[in-house]
Amino acid sequence: MDLTKQEGQTALAETYRDTLLGDVIPFWLRHGLDREHGGFLTALDRDGTVIDTDKSIWFQGRGAWMFATLFNTVEKKPEWLDAARSGVEFLRRHGSGPGGKLYFTVTRDGQPLRMRRYVYSESFAAIANAALAKASGDSRAAAAAVAFFDTYLSHSFDPGRMPPKVDAATRPMMGIGPLMIGIATAQELRENLGDVVVKGRTCTAWIDWAVERIERFFLKPEYEAVMEVVGPNGEIIDHFDGRQLNPGHALEAAWFIMHEGNRRDDRHLIGIGLTILDWMWKRGWDEEFGGIFYFRDLRGLPVQEYWHDMKFWWPHCEAIIATLLAWKLTGDEKYARWHRQVHEWSFRHFPDPEFGEWYGYLHRDGRISTRLKGNMWKGPFHLPRMLWCCWKLLESDAGKEGQTQ
Repeated sequence: MDLTKQEGQTALAETYRDTLLGDVIPFWLRHGLDREHGGFLTALDRDGTVIDTDKSIWFQGRGAWMFATLFNTVEKKPEWLDAARSGVEFLRRHGSGPGGKLYFTVTRDGQPLRMRRYVYSESFAAIANAALAKASGDSRAAAAAVAFFDTYLSHSFDPGRMPPKVDAATRPMMGIGPLMIGIATAQELRENLGDVVVKGRTCTAWIDWAVERIERFFLKPEYEAVMEVVGPNGEIIDHFDGRQLNPGHALEAAWFIMHEGNRRDDRHLIGIGLTILDWMWKRGWDEEFGGIFYFRDLRGLPVQEYWHDMKFWWPHCEAIIATLLAWKLTGDEKYARWHRQVHEWSFRHFPDPEFGEWYGYLHRDGRISTRLKGNMWKGPFHLPRMLWCCWKLLESDAGKEGQTQ
């Protein structure tokens, strides 16, 4: 795979396209659609057998966004639009609790099981409705997208709306997660609905606000690291949670910010994304066995979580996008090399050549930990999004190879 040659780029684009359209999307259409109650079932065994029927609410949005986006950008296939509608309609019927906040899990037919404090389900419901509105002209979906993003912003950033993870009087902290997901949500609403105003700011203004806070509070040049949580003024919290780094999250944030910089031709934004990628690739790449570690410690101390050295599918998907976009924007051979490393490791270890799709959870050395193809966290999102993003990146003329250093 030689990205410096056109034939290498063409072959790689075909790999991403064919894996997406010939393997991953057909797998989820065959096994993940609930044709009785609507929405998506994601708890699947290796061969697609449903092994649990409880539904993740955030995956109703994630899956609906993916299928609506394929409809909007690849081909106007009715089955893709039907799948998107199915997820959104399940959300409309069963997603919201008495106060309007979305549940985290429900039964197959939509009876509530669990409400969690955070509002990521709302962010995914927002992008699903926005993409469906563009695909179908559904004005109700457009209004719902704005309303869900409003709820997401209110609970994430209005003081006192979201219960803190730990007692804020004892140890106040803030996380990078709500900011980075806020960026991606605003980008998707702007792409599908225009630069709409939500809670007094345009989507672009929300992106600027979130990027500025990430740069100011979470990037630590003295450590060459991006923190997951910090104190209210960006202080490093010298405890297990405070020192814990999540390379996958950081690499995902890196490509969100690079994407924004590319859209605006803004070298400062691109530079922030490249800095995050440079620092966290070095922190995250396993030099002994290959692949991306799940957690690292800021100071190289032991990590509390026992899965810290496992290889999950989604950080690899985010690393594949981030390294390819970085190469497209800079032409730097380093990023082509990193992309080749993570692509080849991922495509060697995660795919199931017999039944399709990817395993989600591997041991550090790449051995399969569980044969699950889906659960409450894995479904038709990170993998198909990566395949779609990389295919479209390689197909497009949007990159400015060698122009931004």
